[in-house]
Amino acid sequence: MSEQTTSTASKIGNVVVWILQILLAVTFVKNGWALFGDDFVKKFDDIGFGQWFRYLTGALEILAAIGLVIPRVCGIAALGLAGIMGGAALTELFLVTNGGFDDAMMPIIFMLWALMIAAYRREQILGLLSAVTGKK
Repeated sequence: MSEQTTSTASKIGNVVVWILQILLAVTFVKNGWALFGDDFVKKFDDIGFGQWFRYLTGALEILAAIGLVIPRVCGIAALGLAGIMGGAALTELFLVTNGGFDDAMMPIIFMLWALMIAAYRREQILGLLSAVTGKK
């Protein structure tokens, strides 16, 4: 494969991942904002951590969504969002009264989507971590 072909494929891959990041960001601004409404009060009562956890989750989802569209932190934001969705899936499986595998499917799909973005942005994540820790 020539260097130009590799470069073109890399550019196309980058554009595709940016589109996926923007779609995920829009979804999570919406989802995070919905957590500030009354629709999820009962679900978070079932979880048993209190309503402060609903507000925290909404704020974290919105912050991660914003991070997805900032080039310097998009990879780490995707990794954080994957963690939030992993927690949501486990919550649906084990803590929500009427939860179960069907209810855990959407968080699992979002987690895998975010992990795919994080994997693609792994060099950016490693660069950010090395900048923070001072190690190369």
